[in-house]
Amino acid sequence: MNVDPFLQPSNGPNYFPFDPSIVYQILIDNNQTALPAVVFRFQFQTNILSPGLPVGFAGAGNGVNAPANSPSPVSPGTPIVPPAITSLSGEGAAGLSLQQTFTVSMIKDGRTIDLTNTTGNPLIAVPSNVGPRTMPDYNSLAAQGIYSLQGRDASDIRVFAGTVADPFFIDLGATFDSLNYRAGTGVEALTAAQDANDQLNTAPDSVAGFNVNTIAIEVPISLLTSDGSIHAATDPKGTIGAWATTSRARVSIRQTPRFDQHLVQQGGDLAQVQRLGNPLINELVIGTGSKDYWSMSFPVNDSQFAAFDLDPLIARVFNAVYGFKIPDPPRTDLLPLVTYAAPIAPSGTPAGPIADMLRLNTGVAPTSAAKRKRLGLIAGDAAGFPNGRRLTDDVVDIVERVGIGGILSGPSFNVAPNNLLGDGVNAPDVPPQETFPYVHYAYSGRDSRHISPGDPTGCGDQPTSTSSQNSDAPPANQGGPTACPQ
Repeated sequence: MNVDPFLQPSNGPNYFPFDPSIVYQILIDNNQTALPAVVFRFQFQTNILSPGLPVGFAGAGNGVNAPANSPSPVSPGTPIVPPAITSLSGEGAAGLSLQQTFTVSMIKDGRTIDLTNTTGNPLIAVPSNVGPRTMPDYNSLAAQGIYSLQGRDASDIRVFAGTVADPFFIDLGATFDSLNYRAGTGVEALTAAQDANDQLNTAPDSVAGFNVNTIAIEVPISLLTSDGSIHAATDPKGTIGAWATTSRARVSIRQTPRFDQHLVQQGGDLAQVQRLGNPLINELVIGTGSKDYWSMSFPVNDSQFAAFDLDPLIARVFNAVYGFKIPDPPRTDLLPLVTYAAPIAPSGTPAGPIADMLRLNTGVAPTSAAKRKRLGLIAGDAAGFPNGRRLTDDVVDIVERVGIGGILSGPSFNVAPNNLLGDGVNAPDVPPQETFPYVHYAYSGRDSRHISPGDPTGCGDQPTSTSSQNSDAPPANQGGPTACPQ
């Protein structure tokens, strides 16, 4: 679950922590009702450990003391700058003034189950990557934010929360300039050569160099299915639906703050602020006049938005501007995105109500990195979007080809340009990890740039050490058409 996109890595002094007034939730439907059968709830608390410090994070080397000529009343040798931050708690965290702890609970079968750290220690969110002086080994620091959880009838759970490199990739500037894409054949479609290279970016990645706040949780499949068992891909009980929400208390009372604290009392039921299931539904499908209402609605009531889902205006825009053929409404070819249907759910699965959820057939085995395809299910990679969503899935191109081009509606639409639609950004600017929490750790506030590898408008990041980028960061200008100095 990613929230608060476009976080500028260098935007101190306090950066962008999670909001303590927000309840973050990941919800699971496992019986085709579009109602949550399992809910994972996350709440954060901000602790200012050094109230006199003017920044959220500070540190250098082994610490810096007042020099011999220090003016009174601070005596020479008095600690001034704490040691570099090497730990989320304890001695190595002296400079981590802005600390966020969080709680995790699971709501299932009418019970709320607290999921706690197996060590008994608090769960601490990973802070933003300030830079190599303050956080000299950021990868190691971030890895400390992976926790094993335990709770009643629950085990083998891992969680991570913190600021990371935004894994999304898209040419946003071209997308919102009335789909004025830069790459391809003149009808906003890629060439066959561009499409064949899953690592080639022929357009700028607008998200490159930005961070995002992420919550990742890894749980056994048996906790998610309706009967607590693991099912084959052909068994209807193995397909689930998922979505995420942010909510806040309906009532907030803000008291006049004193110099040392700011008091906010909250009460009443939770009011949903935002939700997300499938990518780009709210942004490119739901009408602007309905976006707020959609955001506060629940998936089980999405039949009221069926006109948007099954006759998307964006497809008609492409039809009007470029003249290529699109399917007639109602777009029954889009039902796999809003109901339990093939090719995600197996035969015999109840369709359930129209509902925007990210569906996943838990019986489908993951695809190895060597065989993974960015176009996921429509490219024959059964473990890819819209069967779940991996960080390397090119959801922009997939949504365009399915939602606009209608390539699932029959062979007459699975032809060029319909099956070559794309924005020219085929890969994220830095690769995700292959192990939990999968996301690439945060960009350095001091050393990051906003030009992605492969961006033809300039040179990509030139990582020089793991203090500013992950050691698995790709070489500069990976796959790009221009040469960058080394």
